Amino acid sequence: MPKDNLTTTAKVKKSAEKVVDMEEVLKLTDTHIPKVGDLIKGCVAAVANDAIYVDLDVLGTGIIMGREMKDGLGIVENLKEGDELEATVVELENDEGYVELSIREAAYEKAWSELERKMTERESVNTRILEANRGGLMVEVNGIYGFLPVSQLSHEHYPRVEDGDKNKILQLLLKLVGKEIKVKVIDVDPEEEKLIVSEKATYEEKERAVIGQFAVGDTVEGVVSGVVDFGAFVKFAPKDRKLESVEDKDLLEGLVHISELAWQLIENPHEIVKTGERVQCKIIDIDGTRVSLSIRALKEDPWAKISEKYKAEMIVPGEVTKINPFGAFVQLDKDIHGLAHVSEIMGKFKVRSLNDIMETGKTYNFKILSIEPESHRLGLTLLNKEEEEAFQKDSKAAPEEKKEKPAKAEKAEKAAKAEKAEKPAKAEKKPKKKAAAKKPAVKKEKTPKEPKK
Repeated sequence: MPKDNLTTTAKVKKSAEKVVDMEEVLKLTDTHIPKVGDLIKGCVAAVANDAIYVDLDVLGTGIIMGREMKDGLGIVENLKEGDELEATVVELENDEGYVELSIREAAYEKAWSELERKMTERESVNTRILEANRGGLMVEVNGIYGFLPVSQLSHEHYPRVEDGDKNKILQLLLKLVGKEIKVKVIDVDPEEEKLIVSEKATYEEKERAVIGQFAVGDTVEGVVSGVVDFGAFVKFAPKDRKLESVEDKDLLEGLVHISELAWQLIENPHEIVKTGERVQCKIIDIDGTRVSLSIRALKEDPWAKISEKYKAEMIVPGEVTKINPFGAFVQLDKDIHGLAHVSEIMGKFKVRSLNDIMETGKTYNFKILSIEPESHRLGLTLLNKEEEEAFQKDSKAAPEEKKEKPAKAEKAEKAAKAEKAEKPAKAEKKPKKKAAAKKPAVKKEKTPKEPKK
């Protein structure tokens, strides 16, 4: 047997010599009889690798072993013979005659108090990632299990998956298991045993100082670092620094919400931007370390000149891009979309659902009811059978009128050309007549008469 173990055993035996029949001792003294769950004090008799022996005076010897040695506060690691400690009674007498104790339970309440202190003082702590699930990561702080949501990961560890596939996100999170990271406690609830931590909160002070150099309205150049269903993340450099000269970990990051990617109605952000694409953005909001960006703010608003193209009462073709319970979204061109509200359509058609009279991806004729450029709203209504027939009739009549006009114009043009062609001809003949009239007559020389003889 190793010398250390012999020493520990000897110390424990010496402490155990005090042990007599507990009931007899308690009859002779006024000692309080502890119950399971009570907190009692004792003096460390010996510390072994797998157990801690505690001198409990008249109560005998206590033992702390296994998981009950884990307090989460680092107390056990620093314990030595003679130290006083508090422990919770787990069992009054086990098979070996020891009073089983637990430091873990005794330290549990203290651990939560320590976590509340860390949250209040915004103290950073190191933790190791234990597990991963689709929502985030499991960690341990002060012996208490906590949760690190995906949304609270730093830019470096945030899983950006193009199609938002949860299984792909989980695969990326699993790669972080076993990694040690720095976090801050952001929510503590001992009664609910809830502990929430944040990795990105540890960078807030540094980021807040850098972001503080920017202001709403500033333009930044960045690279799309990820595209998700609700928009696109864009990384950009600190003020007065070039993107290429900054390490990835020192870049700032903002979000371009789906509504700020372009002026038109967007169903899929992946159709507008791609990861790795270089973009110009305008800062539209700064909230702490949260930066909101806009790509469309740097482009001309097509609604500003909408009156040049569309007017109320005009009938226009439009593609149905989405059908909701409150109406159908209709794309008139690449920039302008409108809404055919369910109340406008159901009043004309006796159907239970909009899907009974229109399909996504198909084009129909609509009448423009209203145009509100400031709020980017355009109200539409689908033509009913009578309106469609009247529109088709007018559409057919219009081309015939257009055909007659070109025919008359062509005839007039031909006549004008013919007239122009005749005029030069007449002009050529007239000079010839004049030339003939002015031609000097040739005088015939008279033959001189012979003189009379």
